[in-house]
Amino acid sequence: MICPFSSSLGFLLLLIGYAAAGPDPDLRPRAVRSSACQEHTNLHNRLDVVEKKVEDTVEKLEVELATLLDAINAPKWRPLLDNAGQTAVDILDDPELRGQS
Repeated sequence: MICPFSSSLGFLLLLIGYAAAGPDPDLRPRAVRSSACQEHTNLHNRLDVVEKKVEDTVEKLEVELATLLDAINAPKWRPLLDNAGQTAVDILDDPELRGQS
């Protein structure tokens, strides 16, 4: 495949310009890049620890919630809940109006 002269000349000028510009200014020394990679790894390790703590906390809360629900459904609380679908005491009612109904 033969490239037209203008394409070849453009590519050649591009290569010359790139070579004249020198090394990439964003290229950091190896020690700095290694440090950044280590910081990134450390950050992920800390996030893993936080994630584990959150999962443990959620598991504990699930166990506590199950215990509370079992306690609420216990026979000693049943009379307060089984009143033809109505609770014996509605905690959302105004206390002053509670005695009138």
